[in-house]
Amino acid sequence: MRVSSPIPHHKARIEIIPLIDIMFFLLASFMMVSLSQVHVKGIKLNLPTGLMGQTQSRREYVALSVDKAGDIYYDKEKVDPNDVYRRLLNVHRISPNAKIFIRGDRDAYHGDILRLIEQVRAAGFYKIAFEVKSPSLPTEAVR
Repeated sequence: MRVSSPIPHHKARIEIIPLIDIMFFLLASFMMVSLSQVHVKGIKLNLPTGLMGQTQSRREYVALSVDKAGDIYYDKEKVDPNDVYRRLLNVHRISPNAKIFIRGDRDAYHGDILRLIEQVRAAGFYKIAFEVKSPSLPTEAVR
């Protein structure tokens, strides 16, 4: 004998609207976390202004900086000029397609930067990017 329930039997269904809300919340959370994890590897320099400067996205890269005293910085760490070549060889062995960004202070000597470029090329990197300040537009050009 079968006894029926006084509660009506409904088929279960999944509500999609709350799931969409949760997915948007997760998307916004992941975006905010990823933006806060941007690593700045360079030191503060007085960069020259370039006419065609563009912002580059940097994922796997090495930042080399030369200040006006001729000191070389490898990702914010001051290094001996003779140690740069050894470090770049290690980077090239691990990641031969790593990007090399060279930042030179406006008052740095030309010879210091050329010495650094030669070390980068000797380590096997031939694609080198130079960081410059993006030009600021005059107020007349903005209008």
